[in-house]
Amino acid sequence: MSNSLNYSEDVETVQAVQQNLQQLALQLGQPHDVDAVQKLYETARGLVSHLSPDALTLARVAGVLLVYQLPDTDPGEVQWFKSELQNCSDVESIEDLIDSLSRPDAL
Repeated sequence: MSNSLNYSEDVETVQAVQQNLQQLALQLGQPHDVDAVQKLYETARGLVSHLSPDALTLARVAGVLLVYQLPDTDPGEVQWFKSELQNCSDVESIEDLIDSLSRPDAL
């Protein structure tokens, strides 16, 4: 799997993203332990492993996956999002996909 960050930057970035995910989970009333957040991050990374997303894009994917873990989320939405991610041809299309989730009009 390729990565646009070097290893030392990646370690710091991963830790920062995971800490932010834990804080977001607490704000959503769905606290996650370190292992759950690491698994969520690795899931996000795996879904976009066919590309080389920057740290912000990877963090946004992980954040969407975290929100999709809320109790009243339709499992079909989660599967749709994961499928769409795997079909993205570049990082820009990932960003467009994430942006479209909060748009009132369909793309």
